[in-house]
Amino acid sequence: MTGCPRHQPTLSTLNSSVPEAVAHTAVPKSESRDFMAVFPDVVRDLTAYASKYDKNVATKWFVKALQYNVPQGKKNRGLALVLAYRMLARPEELTPENIRRAQYLGWAIEMLHSMFLIMDDVMDGSVTRRGQPCWHTLDDVKLSGINDGLMIDSAIMHLIKAQYGSEPYYARLLELFNEMKFITTIGQSLDLRSAKLDVTDYTMDLYKSIVFHKTAYYTFYLPVAAAMHLTGYTDPEMFRQAKTILLEIGQFYQTQDDFFDCFGDPAVIGKVGTDIAEGKCSWLAVVAMQRATEEQKEVMKACYGSPDPEKIARVKKLYEQLGLPTTYSIYEEESYNMIKTHIQQISRGLPHELFFKIMEKIYRREA
Repeated sequence: MTGCPRHQPTLSTLNSSVPEAVAHTAVPKSESRDFMAVFPDVVRDLTAYASKYDKNVATKWFVKALQYNVPQGKKNRGLALVLAYRMLARPEELTPENIRRAQYLGWAIEMLHSMFLIMDDVMDGSVTRRGQPCWHTLDDVKLSGINDGLMIDSAIMHLIKAQYGSEPYYARLLELFNEMKFITTIGQSLDLRSAKLDVTDYTMDLYKSIVFHKTAYYTFYLPVAAAMHLTGYTDPEMFRQAKTILLEIGQFYQTQDDFFDCFGDPAVIGKVGTDIAEGKCSWLAVVAMQRATEEQKEVMKACYGSPDPEKIARVKKLYEQLGLPTTYSIYEEESYNMIKTHIQQISRGLPHELFFKIMEKIYRREA
């Protein structure tokens, strides 16, 4: 399929209806169950790997860290890899064993994601993640959670070698994971450094740079690029076209995440929003500063970046006074249509439906 059904002008953040293009879930529940069913095997293999070096204390703790952090959440990144593999592979390649190997690689991405979340929560001082207390807040964890994140990250290479070490694309997979990890740490550095700036210095260019590097590359490009390697794609132009679309989708996703952080229900999104308290360079903050009067800018300077509940409430009230919820809904609609057009313009043989399915998964998110 190279086209997309006609998009009705309805907005996921403002009502419960969704465009026709997103009328079905991107990944069926059975796929999610199958993916989860592989996780115990992943833990078993990693337990055996860790037991080569320590059979008791460290290995048992490693397993506890894996089970607490990795299988939680929606697992969109790992499932996106499996989805991409199914859509890119030839029919004869879709054997149960090959699907299982793709699922293993999907769990490697979920481990990478979990490591970033553990570290991010420590740096941000977050208290909840995926509907449960952050790992570092547990009494027997605290800052030792940093080492747990490193253990989870280090074990990724073992999973990849065990499943793909003899494949001709093995080195390219390692390079891909390492590059995505480095790019994401660049984004994290930008995010942390920008929080120390005055809110009046926030720009859309800075915001986009943070988004591309911290979120878009490893969340959207990594799963698809990994599946492309698994299915024999080698044309650099095809990877370039995929990257262009997937980074656009990543910006769409992060802007939506910023909106949810401020206006979403913590019970639905699985965390308490902290962007205002932490002074993050968010889409809402950037647009607010673009629209604010001098008096409103003073309010932002006085309140933004403070954990004081009254100041947080004042910023949210200002966002509403500036009409940012409506501005966001318009942005969401226009961005969806722009990305849809760019997907339809892909010309190097990648299936358009793959990108539409990734978009639909995001567009259906609830706040």
